[in-house]
Amino acid sequence: MASSASRLLAIYEALYGFWGPQHWWPADSAFEVLVGTVLTQNTNWQNVKKAIAALRDAGLLSFKALNALPEAELATYIRASGYYNLKARRLKNLLQMIADNYAGDLELLFLEETAVARRKLLAVRGVGPETADSLLLYGGAHPLFVIDAYTHRIFSRHHLFPEECDYQTMQELFMDCLPGDAQLFNEYHALIVITAKTFCKKKEPLCERCPLNGM
Repeated sequence: MASSASRLLAIYEALYGFWGPQHWWPADSAFEVLVGTVLTQNTNWQNVKKAIAALRDAGLLSFKALNALPEAELATYIRASGYYNLKARRLKNLLQMIADNYAGDLELLFLEETAVARRKLLAVRGVGPETADSLLLYGGAHPLFVIDAYTHRIFSRHHLFPEECDYQTMQELFMDCLPGDAQLFNEYHALIVITAKTFCKKKEPLCERCPLNGM
């Protein structure tokens, strides 16, 4: 465990030294983070930005407005994000849970103990661990390490995890080895994303230019 902790911290320091702070999540409010965590499923951030801009321009980027909006109409606004009918349904499911349990107040969800809030989110149809953890970390500053395909790619290639490693196992190692600091988890995940997109590509990775080369 000590060896893994040292390696994880060394990787973080190398990435932070190379990239600097990433200022994530790129949103103007916690509610915008909520919308973004659903819309970003199976698409890239540029498409999500277009969908969020469409909602903002229509004056719909609030709990009250989106909760009142019919699902079919919501789907038309978020078309740019892809799978828009499915994502509209998932977003409405999430809003319904917040309406039922927290009177539509997202901050009340964030005031829950982390395990309780995470369990409530995972009970929502269409909300998986990555979506739940992203919302709690980036929207509510809960100390949860977000695992995604980029994390799996980088750290399996650096032999910290086997190829077949699951979400929970990877998350537990990060959270057991690192200080339980939401800001650290926030920055680390953002650095992983930019590194994977720039250097640790799925095909033809640019290893020689990567800040993790040789680590």
